[in-house]
Amino acid sequence: MKEKIAFKTLGCRLNQYETDSLVSDFVNAGYKIVGFGENADAYIVNTCTVTNMGDHKSRQTINQAYRRNKEAVLVVTGCMVNNYKEKLESSGRITYLVENERKASIFHLLDSHFHGEIIHPEELAANKFGYGPAENSLHTRSLIKVQDGCDNFCTFCIVPFVRGRAESRPYEQIEKNIREVLDFGYKEIVLTGVNIGRYEHNGLDFECLVERIIEIPGDFRIRISSIEPEGFGDKLFQLFEHPKLTPHLHLCLQSGSEKILLKMRRQYTVGQFTAMTDRIRAKIPDFNFTTDIIAGFPGETDKDFEDSCKIVEKIGFSHIHTFKYSMRSGTRAERMPDHIPDNVKNERSAVIRELAEKHKRNYRNTFIGKTQTVLVEKIDRAGFAKGYGEHYVPIRFKADEKTSLKDFRKVKIIQIEKNSNPSLIATP
Repeated sequence: MKEKIAFKTLGCRLNQYETDSLVSDFVNAGYKIVGFGENADAYIVNTCTVTNMGDHKSRQTINQAYRRNKEAVLVVTGCMVNNYKEKLESSGRITYLVENERKASIFHLLDSHFHGEIIHPEELAANKFGYGPAENSLHTRSLIKVQDGCDNFCTFCIVPFVRGRAESRPYEQIEKNIREVLDFGYKEIVLTGVNIGRYEHNGLDFECLVERIIEIPGDFRIRISSIEPEGFGDKLFQLFEHPKLTPHLHLCLQSGSEKILLKMRRQYTVGQFTAMTDRIRAKIPDFNFTTDIIAGFPGETDKDFEDSCKIVEKIGFSHIHTFKYSMRSGTRAERMPDHIPDNVKNERSAVIRELAEKHKRNYRNTFIGKTQTVLVEKIDRAGFAKGYGEHYVPIRFKADEKTSLKDFRKVKIIQIEKNSNPSLIATP
């Protein structure tokens, strides 16, 4: 019997896409996938290094795997490897360190190891788009990588250093990948990358890419992953009128202060950002916007922070990923004056989270009495199906004999839960 492999993914959806593809590689070759908390012959940790918290969780996960089975093969990959390779090597606990550009070849590395052939990771082929279709995914929606890397070099961000310069995947590969996962039975396609709005390949930009994907035949819907508010315009907004394109964007704001956006070296103004949200909601009033906000960027005054709060109130994001500013070595922000004390960053983060919770509940309440098409992702022991509607709101309903995973069910929302992260309760 083949060896047991355990995976752990930290960070972004791009990491999730890459892990899903690797899982399929091992399953298709007869290996057994087990939970990360179980005893395994090999552990693969796909790390994140975007923030100090990402570093902490990645180190913690690596140590957990080592303690679980010190005799197992431990493969560490992802952005932390690109950022701290020498430091990770010095621990003496890791069997193989694989940088992002060679991550797609991890199956070849590990399969060779189990067959007695030792390959140095630097001998592996470098191909950011060398991932196969994820038939045996850990998820019920299929992530599709369309782009990698970033050329923006925001002053707080280490991503261009660990993911490299921007590269776009050829459309022919994207279309082939989508058609393959549709054949596997997936009904929701999530387009992902580092800076997908800047997609460009042979004259095809992101808006035209989405337009082509919409034209692929089949009963499926398309969701756009996290995107920067740049590189696209009214054509994309018009495409949201198509029933295949879900009415949700995770549009990255970072700050509501014009001064701070300039210091961050972001490629847009607050005015441009709000103009985008206004234009989309003029067409689709219940469009769902989620976002990222950094609290306590160097030089952020009380007034700057108030400006962020005002934008949160104005737009009414249904969810906000709130980050305390995390100093990354080698970035311009590291050298900026007026770094904010941790206690102030903590206080500001708490305020944003409180506002976010209020608007999350307000937004979800607007769906009571309306219908949603749920992608069924889980059926629990109590017989309730759980999943997300087209607006990316969590919904649960009592499953019946027609309910199956990865399938669409049209339901009517009847109430909202009372907990801090409320799902909508529906009836088929």
